[in-house]
Amino acid sequence: MNRYPMTVQGSEKLKEELDRLKKVERPRVVAAIAEAREHGDLKENAEYHAAREEQGFIEGRVMEIEGKLSNAQVIDITKIPHSGKVIFGTTIDILDVDTDQETTYQIVGDDEADIKANKLSVNSPIARGLVGKMEGDEVQIETPGGVRCYEILEVKHI
Repeated sequence: MNRYPMTVQGSEKLKEELDRLKKVERPRVVAAIAEAREHGDLKENAEYHAAREEQGFIEGRVMEIEGKLSNAQVIDITKIPHSGKVIFGTTIDILDVDTDQETTYQIVGDDEADIKANKLSVNSPIARGLVGKMEGDEVQIETPGGVRCYEILEVKHI
C-alpha cells in the first residue's frame, strides 16, 4: 500500500471536511430526500432526484477523504531537526535570480497544493528541483515556462 505525505495542517483540514460532511451535509440531504418522498411520484420529482444526486456526491467525497486519510503519512515538520536542507513540509524563501523576485513556498502533499497560498505540491517541477538542496544553493529548474535559476535563501521548519 502506498503512503502519501501530508502535513499536519492538511490532515486537519481533511478531517474537518469529513466531520462536516458526516455531521451536517449528510443529515441535511437525508432530510431533503425524506421531504421529497412525501411529495408523491418519485419518477417526476426533480427535488428527489437532485437530493439523491447530492447524496451520491457527498458519499463519494466521504469515501475519498477516508481513503486519503487512511493512506496518509502525516509529517510534522516542526518535530524534525533543522538542517538547512529542503525536505517535505519545509517553508522555503527563494530568490529568482533572473528577476530578483523573492518568494516563499511551502512544500506540501498533492491534495494540499494551492499556488495562490504559495503551497507547492511535492511533485511539482519547482518542488522536485528544490527537494534535497541546501540553504545558499543555486538551483536550475526546468519549468513549463523554461529553465529558471533560483537561490535558496532560507529553509524554515514552521
